[in-house]
Amino acid sequence: MSRIMFDSITDGMSLTRRNLLKLCGASIGAYVSHCIPLRAVAKTSPNILFILSDDHRWDAMSCMRHPIIKTPHLDRLSSEGVHFKNAFVTTSLCSPSRASFLTGQYAHTHGVKNNLTVWNNENITFLEILKQAGYDTAFIGKWHMPGKGLPKLRGVDRFISFTIQEGQGRYFDCPLYIDGVLTERKGKYITDDLTDFAIEFIKTKRKNPFCLYLSHKAVHQLFLPPDDLKNLYNDVDVKQLLPEESDPWVTTVQGGTWAGTFGTLGHHYLNYCRTVVALDRQIGRILKALDESGISENTVVIYAGDNGYFWGEHRLIDKRWAYEEAIRIPFIIRYPGLIKNPGRKADQMILNIDLAPTLLDLAGIPIPPFIEGNSLKPILLSDKAYGRKAWLYEYFKEFPYNVPEISAVRTDSHIYIEYGGRRKPELYNVIDDPDERDNLLNTHNGLKLTPELKKLLEDLKMGKKYD
Repeated sequence: MSRIMFDSITDGMSLTRRNLLKLCGASIGAYVSHCIPLRAVAKTSPNILFILSDDHRWDAMSCMRHPIIKTPHLDRLSSEGVHFKNAFVTTSLCSPSRASFLTGQYAHTHGVKNNLTVWNNENITFLEILKQAGYDTAFIGKWHMPGKGLPKLRGVDRFISFTIQEGQGRYFDCPLYIDGVLTERKGKYITDDLTDFAIEFIKTKRKNPFCLYLSHKAVHQLFLPPDDLKNLYNDVDVKQLLPEESDPWVTTVQGGTWAGTFGTLGHHYLNYCRTVVALDRQIGRILKALDESGISENTVVIYAGDNGYFWGEHRLIDKRWAYEEAIRIPFIIRYPGLIKNPGRKADQMILNIDLAPTLLDLAGIPIPPFIEGNSLKPILLSDKAYGRKAWLYEYFKEFPYNVPEISAVRTDSHIYIEYGGRRKPELYNVIDDPDERDNLLNTHNGLKLTPELKKLLEDLKMGKKYD
């Protein structure tokens, strides 16, 4: 079925499993089997390791010249792969972003619109498609989508996660559901514990390639490092690291419903930095396990964050808003078997919805037409490959946060933002004004640009792509 034909048939239809099956007249397994020779794919495709962190800003790495954080293992990934400097999320919030990584779809399509909406079991994930193609699969770590218990996620051989504290888990002593069995993990630090399970899976002898989705709690608040790092950076003057407009007591800034209860902004920031270092250390263990197993050359390693984070910029904390600090993420792909010019920093704008089609493409699997993202394989092969010209940001209202609904269009030079309610639109030149302090909406240039950007925004809401 061609994409054009599919789009015409599905106009106004929710692209769920049920509707897809109506169109295909078969199971997803049959759909995949019809598209690819499963045995051939299983023999020739690379292993896949996707590492997802929580609330990790794009600039919180030493390879991005952070003033104090040292991340030698993320730096290694960057030097041995392609580092996407302009990677973004389509919704800067944990649950919607994670669902977008899994499905390759916008939140308005997969239905997980905020942290309170339940995962739709009809959604089709790249794990399910890869499993049908012959991969051994695992999901290890933070699920973070509401519902009763954990979902029976199709397409995974191992499912290790936690439901405690509404799916947030704990940094210390976090009980895990290990393949459906609740298991206490006394004396364990969650980042290290999840890594142990990941290494066990990587080192398992198998005939098939594997896909491992490793989803960390780190570096989500309340940013607790392991004991051996809790005094790291004690000699740092944190005031020099925070933006000018930041308030030391984060309860005084917009949208802060949790923060400030347990200390000042500076206190949280240093613990954030320590927790990033702890995460990087475990990534080093993962890379060592790949090297020791002799499979690094034929393993795709992707590292990404689920959204950014404010540290007082715009007098905000947390995420949700459509400013650069919240929507930009780290995104690195290492694949020695394919990338011939490693260490490159790509300028093209990419999105979290691009992960699923990229992995399928690298595995030799045709990309289903219901996926809304683009494969990044052309960019991995050439720095001259085209990227998208514009993309849609969306945020849906979530209680109790006092953040309005947001829709925005981001181009390579500007972002235009519209809000629900009475808040006025905003327009920024992200090249000349990267901190987004000067709203151009009613300026001479703004009046000229706004009609074009409004049209782009409406087109994107209707499903038009600007690639």
